[in-house]
Amino acid sequence: MPDTVHPHLDNRFHIAATAEVMGTRPRVLKCGDTFGVFDLRGDIRSGAHTAEGLFYEDTRFLSEFSLSIAGGPPMLLGSTVITRTTTLSVDLTNPDIFRSGELAVARELLHLLRTKTLGHGLCRETLRFRNYGDRAVSLPMRIELGADFRDIFEVRGQHRSRRGHTRTPRIDGDRIEFAYEGCDGRLRSTQLRFAPPPERIAAEEVLYRLAVAPGEEFTITIETRCTVLPLRSPVAMMGTPIVTVANPQSSGDGIPPSAAEIEIETSNQSFNEWLERSRCDLAMLTTMTPHGPYPYAGIPWFSTPFGRDGIIAALLGLWADPALAKGVLGFLAATQATVKDPRRDAAPGKILHETRKGEMANLGEVPFARYYGSIDGTLLFIMLAGAYWERTDDLAFIRTIWPNILAALDWMERYGDRDGDGFIEYGRDSENGLRNQGWKDSEDSIFHADGRLAETPIALCEVQAYAYAARLHAAALAQALGEPQRAAALLGEAVLLRRRFAAAFWCEELGTYALALDGAKRPCRVRSSNAGHALFCGIAADEHARRVAATLMADPSFSGWGVRTIATGESRYNPMSYHNGSVWPHDNGIIGAGLARYGHRDGLHSILAGMFAASVFLDQHRLPELFCGFPRRPGMGPVAYPVACIPQAWSSATVLGLLGAGLGISFEPRARQIRFRRPSLPAGVSELHLRRLRLGDASVDLLFRQHTTDVAMNVIRREGEIEVTLTS
Repeated sequence: MPDTVHPHLDNRFHIAATAEVMGTRPRVLKCGDTFGVFDLRGDIRSGAHTAEGLFYEDTRFLSEFSLSIAGGPPMLLGSTVITRTTTLSVDLTNPDIFRSGELAVARELLHLLRTKTLGHGLCRETLRFRNYGDRAVSLPMRIELGADFRDIFEVRGQHRSRRGHTRTPRIDGDRIEFAYEGCDGRLRSTQLRFAPPPERIAAEEVLYRLAVAPGEEFTITIETRCTVLPLRSPVAMMGTPIVTVANPQSSGDGIPPSAAEIEIETSNQSFNEWLERSRCDLAMLTTMTPHGPYPYAGIPWFSTPFGRDGIIAALLGLWADPALAKGVLGFLAATQATVKDPRRDAAPGKILHETRKGEMANLGEVPFARYYGSIDGTLLFIMLAGAYWERTDDLAFIRTIWPNILAALDWMERYGDRDGDGFIEYGRDSENGLRNQGWKDSEDSIFHADGRLAETPIALCEVQAYAYAARLHAAALAQALGEPQRAAALLGEAVLLRRRFAAAFWCEELGTYALALDGAKRPCRVRSSNAGHALFCGIAADEHARRVAATLMADPSFSGWGVRTIATGESRYNPMSYHNGSVWPHDNGIIGAGLARYGHRDGLHSILAGMFAASVFLDQHRLPELFCGFPRRPGMGPVAYPVACIPQAWSSATVLGLLGAGLGISFEPRARQIRFRRPSLPAGVSELHLRRLRLGDASVDLLFRQHTTDVAMNVIRREGEIEVTLTS
């Protein structure tokens, strides 16, 4: 492992950044448990420290796949992921080619259209060459190949003391197979098939002769299959050609049907492009499970179900797509812990933190095969269940997960409150688990004003807010399910927690809540973004909310792009850190919604304007997992964080959360009403159209138009029994 910034800390799960690990503006594709990270040319050049590759079930199955023509790379003309089909399309051409010092082939005669599409364990690539010159072109083309079968945690930088056995590649006519015998008793294989057959296939290269007449085309198709089998199973080389690798979870255009129903369009084309990219990224990251759709957290490091990430992405987008929330709830209910297992930081009723399928997880080298080390996922699960019911009135589904909600409430009492003081605390039980178990889970993310790290058990500010909201939501569900006594008890617990929270966490001198209480119940008097989550959950008194809003939007916290995780001037502030001064879009989505809840619309719109402006500067209008917290500078975009996931599910959902908060949208399904309270539009947007906004089996099309002092709303279309109201 390379030296780290904090050598005294446990950095086993640190993501190494010893090189440009994500490359320059990577191109990413995903389908199910398969994802690809490519460079702008569509190549894979993984080297020692980059995340490029074709990955399946947390393992890199293709670590080298790079194309050269006449000994050099083709020239890049353009490169994009086609939004609606999740296909990578790259335009390339030949450079000037010299032989013996003489120009043999002039540049830009041969056009190459390169496309890649993923399926489950599959990648289909097409190379279509066209000669635009007036004479025949004959050039050698080489594809370098490699499959290192590195676990995703190895790619992240983790050292392993042992690895399995890599077999000698097998070659059969137009096919080659790489295989790896893992220490976990699984055989992983990468099988590639080329059509037409190349002139030569070797262990590390494939050679073609491109002979293309004027005006003619020459096409090569490459199909790659990734498989994982028990070690003693025979692996057959590919037989029948793959007919299609279209995403089976999609409706044909790359968007799951539930997300495709609502259409959102504004008068600002740049805003539309950000919105479209975000929604399509969220759809690409979403995988269909037996329990419904689930948004995998992010590419490349977290392309797997994460409890916290999935819940927050679903919460931010709930008003637009409740089907995603239902899928998240179903999956997490099915994977809820039922026994106490310290090795996995599990306890009955606790909600999953993450799950992995790679060799290192299977062997226990990392604890994440099915890991429960998050303090907030269980509370957020209850919150999402209540919010889903408020949005849909789907009490039949709530009945199916009510035992899971009760188990989560029981976990709060029996395991979440470690010392019986009414607050939810964490401290890891697994020596291999995460030391910090809130969303800011870096080793150094929870600290005191003087920089000392907080000792466990730790009670986080936002976790108490989640516990408050969870009890309120659970009370409403209990009432709806005919359990009034339970509902009353939960309401009483919420009222008591709100009072205790104000007394223990409020820091008058800071104008905000403490980041956390340490194991001795000493407050961490640090200005942090965590306090904004208290506004989101409604635990703050109005006066405290006003002070928190002012602190969050002041220069030390607000960078111009968004609210920093830690304010400038705090002891561990570092704008280039993961959690101690950076800007996270999802964090800002939650904070923006919290500000709107307490009527602080100016703060909401400053955050929305900052996120929108950042998207304009960023490649493909794609908000990353996070970016650095440097102040916004005229004419310059946000400073990239070197190992951020791009795309990330909860970042993609941020624009939906901020839009919904700005519109003041809420639902009363039992009254068949959609309500808008003091709707406002983003800066630079004069009109906003919502089409096919659904409530049960009814839907409406709405037009919002900005006037001098307010926003007018018109109902353009109404289908079914539905009422739309606007209040000031």
